[in-house]
Amino acid sequence: MPPMPSAPLTPSAPPVPAGPHSGGRAEARRAARRRKTSERPETLRRLVPQALVVAFLAGGTSAFVAEDKAVKLSVDGKERLLHTFADDVSELVADEGLEVGAHDVVAPAPGTQLASGDEVVVRYGRPVHLTLDGQRRKVWTTAPTVDGALRQLGVRAEGAYLSASRSKRIAREGLHLDIRTERTVTIMADGRERTIRTNAATVREAVEQAGISLRGQDTTSVPPASFPRDGQTVTVMRVTGSKEVREEPIAFDVQRTEDASLFSGTEVVVQPGRQGARRVTYALRTVNGVKQKPKRLKAEVVREPQTQIVKVGTKQLPASVSGADGLNWAGLAACESGGRPHITDPSGTYGGLYQFDTRTWQGLGGSGRPQDAPASEQTYRAKKLYVQRGASPWPHCGGRLHH
Repeated sequence: MPPMPSAPLTPSAPPVPAGPHSGGRAEARRAARRRKTSERPETLRRLVPQALVVAFLAGGTSAFVAEDKAVKLSVDGKERLLHTFADDVSELVADEGLEVGAHDVVAPAPGTQLASGDEVVVRYGRPVHLTLDGQRRKVWTTAPTVDGALRQLGVRAEGAYLSASRSKRIAREGLHLDIRTERTVTIMADGRERTIRTNAATVREAVEQAGISLRGQDTTSVPPASFPRDGQTVTVMRVTGSKEVREEPIAFDVQRTEDASLFSGTEVVVQPGRQGARRVTYALRTVNGVKQKPKRLKAEVVREPQTQIVKVGTKQLPASVSGADGLNWAGLAACESGGRPHITDPSGTYGGLYQFDTRTWQGLGGSGRPQDAPASEQTYRAKKLYVQRGASPWPHCGGRLHH
């Protein structure tokens, strides 16, 4: 029987190459991937016969329909069934246009081979700006709610303060969450000890929860605004206070200048010094009945001090006085003053070794007061006085000069 003639091919439809090395099957699969796998079943039904024809023409050994997989995809809890030609999880995620980053979770892991009936789960990471017991940090969670995030982060939330309800959903942009866990704090106040469980934000708040009031200047052993730590002991300090103003002296300076007209060892006060004064305000505190050291608050000068000006002699004393050397001046001094050069009598009129009055002393060339001059100068001027008037200036003790 003669062979049947081949059907002619139209110019607009060139023949599809056959054989195991042809690219028809791969091209068909790429074309299928470009289509949305979420198309309606009616569209898929139209495509399947076409795929079978292409597979038949390509001469493949397996049916093309075997590449179509029914997969369940869950994205942040939203599930849907879809048909895909992806070979593995990575291709599926890419085909679906899902962008995943370092904080996102994909299960099974990207690269895992897919089979019909598999389930792929994608969970997006959400930033949580967390303040936990006063410590701030940024964390990531794939949990969709606050409650899930707490479990995922391992935060003990029983008795804790939460700035958001546990059921609140966490958006992709994240949220700010303040958590204060329950802690044990001991409060010492007014001779009593109270231990409480609290999630207070400040020491002051914990003290108030213990039924203790801070009044006036009362404070605590740690800053009242600080965060109360677990196991911490806080002492309440009952403070009473007042202010006191005191006037305090300001010492004057002493300025010394040399004077060649004065004998060496002689000092004459030209301008007496005068203390100044300042007004100082102090804070006085009593803490739990114990007086504290006064705290200086402010000071103002109410009177400036006056500098004392002193002339210091540099002139050398003469060695002797003719007519008075060789007398018992030590005996006279012992009788008049007990040998003490800086003594004054009870009336304040006479002073020094030989009990000069100031007028007589200055008449002999002395400066200032006799009791302020050195002993050698006092003896020198006593000798000058003796030359002028003999022993008469010392009616009771003058006889000692000759013994």
